[in-house]
Amino acid sequence: MSEHRRRTPGQGGGEQPPNRPGGARPHGYGTPPDGAPSYDTPGRATPRNRAAGPQGMRETAQQPRMTRAEMRKAAQKGGRRGPDGPGGRGPGGGGRRGGGGDKPPGKKRFIDYPRWGKRGVRRWLPSWKLVLSLFLIFFGGGVAAVGTAYSMTTVPQLKDINPPQNNIYYWADGTEMTRTGQTNRQLVDISDINKSMQDAVIAAENESFRTDSGIDPQGIARAIYNMASGQSTQGGSTITQQYVKNAYLSQEQTVTRKLKEIFITLKLSQTKSKDDILDGYLNTSWFGRNSTGIQAAAHSYYGVEAKDLNPCQSAMLAGLLKGAGYYDPSLSTANHERMFGTTAHPEQGRWEWILGKMVQTKAITQAQMDQCTKAGLPEPIKQAPSASLNGQIGYIVDTVNNYIEAKDSSITDAKLGHGGYSIYTTLQKDKVDLLSKAVDDMAKANLDPAKRPSTDTFVQVGAASVVPGDGALVAIYGGPGQEKGQYANNAETAGVPVGSTFKPFVLATAMQDGVQTQTGPDGKPMRINEDSRYNADNLSTIRKPDGSLVTNPDGSVFHQRNDEDGKQGYVTLRDAMINSFNVPYVQLGEDVGGPNVAKLATAMGLDKNSMPVVNQNTAAFAIGTSTPSAVQMASAYSVFAASGQQTDMYAVTKVQFQGSTLPNFAKPARKAVLDTAVADNITSVLQDVVQKGTGTKAQAVGRPVAGKTGTTDKGTSAWFDGYTPQLATAVTMFREDPNHAGLQSLDGTGGKSSFYGGDLPTEIWADYMKSALANSQVMDFPTPGPVNTEVDSSGAPSTASPSPTASSSPSATASASSSPTLSPSASASSKAPTPTGSPETCLPGVDCPGSSPTSKNPGGGNGGGNGGGCVWGPLCPTTNPTDTTSPATPPHHGGGSGGGTGGPGGGSGGTGATSGPPTAGGQPAGG
Repeated sequence: MSEHRRRTPGQGGGEQPPNRPGGARPHGYGTPPDGAPSYDTPGRATPRNRAAGPQGMRETAQQPRMTRAEMRKAAQKGGRRGPDGPGGRGPGGGGRRGGGGDKPPGKKRFIDYPRWGKRGVRRWLPSWKLVLSLFLIFFGGGVAAVGTAYSMTTVPQLKDINPPQNNIYYWADGTEMTRTGQTNRQLVDISDINKSMQDAVIAAENESFRTDSGIDPQGIARAIYNMASGQSTQGGSTITQQYVKNAYLSQEQTVTRKLKEIFITLKLSQTKSKDDILDGYLNTSWFGRNSTGIQAAAHSYYGVEAKDLNPCQSAMLAGLLKGAGYYDPSLSTANHERMFGTTAHPEQGRWEWILGKMVQTKAITQAQMDQCTKAGLPEPIKQAPSASLNGQIGYIVDTVNNYIEAKDSSITDAKLGHGGYSIYTTLQKDKVDLLSKAVDDMAKANLDPAKRPSTDTFVQVGAASVVPGDGALVAIYGGPGQEKGQYANNAETAGVPVGSTFKPFVLATAMQDGVQTQTGPDGKPMRINEDSRYNADNLSTIRKPDGSLVTNPDGSVFHQRNDEDGKQGYVTLRDAMINSFNVPYVQLGEDVGGPNVAKLATAMGLDKNSMPVVNQNTAAFAIGTSTPSAVQMASAYSVFAASGQQTDMYAVTKVQFQGSTLPNFAKPARKAVLDTAVADNITSVLQDVVQKGTGTKAQAVGRPVAGKTGTTDKGTSAWFDGYTPQLATAVTMFREDPNHAGLQSLDGTGGKSSFYGGDLPTEIWADYMKSALANSQVMDFPTPGPVNTEVDSSGAPSTASPSPTASSSPSATASASSSPTLSPSASASSKAPTPTGSPETCLPGVDCPGSSPTSKNPGGGNGGGNGGGCVWGPLCPTTNPTDTTSPATPPHHGGGSGGGTGGPGGGSGGTGATSGPPTAGGQPAGG
């Protein structure tokens, strides 16, 4: 072995290992820096050369060795190669943590993210240590925060919860109207609350109250999610949560407030007994009638102490906790049915349901429940009136509160009952007083209960006024006053049919959307005008758009009745409105479709719930089976007055809670729901109703007015709805005994054998409108422009070519005898002329005996040519169909038109006989 390879580091410092350029020696020869080749004697194993290389190879003279500078450069380039390069531990490696970056990490980081030594997506995925650490940090912090919040939460004292406050209501001019609020609150100990009342509340609200933890996790999560997402919140589902909710009836609806309620609920459950919680709940709950707490409610509804309530009374009071305004049976017939059910189905009422739950929870026996149901309903005593709600004020407050709750679902009847609100209304005191005076004057002049007790008692009046184009509710009449025992608000009735005042909506739909029986050049239903002619004969049959007859439930053919007997022939829709004929508008309702009418009426301001879907496809829907309130009717008619512009009715301009202005009460935006020409032509028709029809008593206003009368079958209600350009008002009259649900006939009221909307309701309307507008400028309605075309009903006599017409001009119509042939441009729906005054009894090809079945193909020819003259006396026309004053037509007059149109396409049919009865020269195709 050569001498230089056996030399130790301290010997012969001038010699170098072989193959080392430049003669440089590594620093610390024999102990090279980490990553450098070993200079130990090859034959002597050391820890370094044992680990050197994948196979334990030792450095030899034949292997290249790097200088210090080379090693430093290799170290700086490390991290981008393999095991001996990128991030490796060999030559050129980046050290133990050197991989993955442009530079070695240097000092080890506290949080290794993004991670060194990893490539691609793994560099950005946190390690399990990092994930676990973060979880522990956040979890621990959350626990600490919850613990701190819980320890700092204080349970409010019962006497300090929701101290009494007033609500202040203001007139439109800013002057104070009245003050209401929590004035009836009495606290009692749980020992002074009858056990049946406690059991009834538990059965109705929270069966597991005695054993649960007081928390409903699903309900809490749902409430927090709803608030965070801006949806309406739901009440607490346990009695403990509801008690806490009663304690925090602030307007604020936030996640923070909900979390605070949760902490109070948890603390209540841990620190209070179930009896204490139930005591707090019953003493803070809202029962209606201005009563907070069970003691005040027991006095208000039954005149007894809370400890003296019986199970029957307790079940009724427990039922009020879901909403006194909805279930208080003394407020309305609908409320009475919701609480006690109907006579036929009492089990559908909430009261009997709660009694059943009490039996299930073994609070009472089945025998005790049977005793309640057999002993009669626990009807509440009459409510003691509040002096602050006398006259119309009580009804105004009721209407305003309903509006507020509809606009902001977070404001409940209970919250309003606890007070703290400042409410600025649109109601004008002078107009409210004038409307009330008009009703009182009518009653004094016409009603005599002592003289006519069977007809002049229980007469009810409701009315409302809305500003067209603005939507502001400026006056209502709800009844004689709560101080006189009338608590139901007649301005917002929910069960009084509107009768013929609904017909303008049917005509507006036909003019705005078209009739389904005909299509225009665009393929859509043809839009018609008020000069279109429809059969008006009493007891006429009615046809569906497909041509089939409308039938009764028993399968018999339906015949529509007018108020007048006799044959009217074919009349224009304008004349049918003026004279309030039912037959034309029932047929028109079928032609346009009840759901389409309901859709437009809803857009104009009627509540869709007042037009049940089940009624929309009935023939009578078009003549007023719907039951919207006077407020809604005034709002909807204001659209006609505003030339088709609709603005949602609003009763409030601003609401403040404890000094802070609340959102959601901005003035509604105006939008167009009718074409201007359509609305103005409807107004023209309704002006004629006042000038020469059923509403002539409205002329007493002394300025241009438009309106429509309405009377329901058997006279159970009577209406007049009308307007000027500045004000729209609806007035309704009906009879209803507060002690017996259901409307009674008005016939005989005021000494009138038959009662109509054109009588007393119109007198009230005219008296009020004349006074309310006395200081206003006299304004005329816009001149209506041309609108649509005349599209006559099937079977109408032939007409001149239909053309766009202004409603102020007479319809271009002619009798059958003056127009022997059908004009090519005549209405495509015309069939063979029906003898004047005689209703059509069958449709050829559809239901006439012996006729061929109707094809569903819309093709077909114009049915028939010129028919022969009439020689059959019973079928011959005796008068001009468009002029009831003309002399009789000779019975053997010839030359009448023959068949009618069979369909929109195809050629003409054959020529009818020159004599004999009218015949169909061609069969109609497709109706």
